[in-house]
Amino acid sequence: MFLAKVTGSVVSTQKVETMRGQKLLIVEPFRLNPKGERELVSAGRTFVAVDTLGAGEGQMVLITQGSSARLTPETKHLPIDTVVIGIIDRVDVGETCVFDQSR
Repeated sequence: MFLAKVTGSVVSTQKVETMRGQKLLIVEPFRLNPKGERELVSAGRTFVAVDTLGAGEGQMVLITQGSSARLTPETKHLPIDTVVIGIIDRVDVGETCVFDQSR
């Protein structure tokens, strides 16, 4: 699993039948800053993820990739590699809050 920020969306009018009606988001994975572990920084890449939760642009989400992306009831028959499995409220590392969606 990875932490990621929703940076955009994808619209595709032509796609395989099983993907019709699926919301597609551009997500950018984040990681702890190796210089101090007091903040999250971009991992420097992006993915397209299926969103079954209703996440929006700018939100931090929890994603999973590979065969694990097809293990939810909503995605078990989809040809996907990345799925949003949670919307993040807060991330704490030790006693330090590195992300809080209310801020």
